[in-house]
Amino acid sequence: MAQLIRPRSGRIFAGVCVGIARRFGWAPWLVRLAFLLSMLLPGPQILIYVAMWILVPNER
Repeated sequence: MAQLIRPRSGRIFAGVCVGIARRFGWAPWLVRLAFLLSMLLPGPQILIYVAMWILVPNER
């Protein structure tokens, strides 16, 4: 499996969803859709996304 990083290519906003998709071998659109659907539920989704944006390193 690939390391969890935020790639420079394929990003729409910060690259968090693409990084997760590459890490687990999923399609990026599927991770983005899951994130958008999760926004319909109550919870700290935005805070988790921002934390991952800060903590997950960029691709070099």
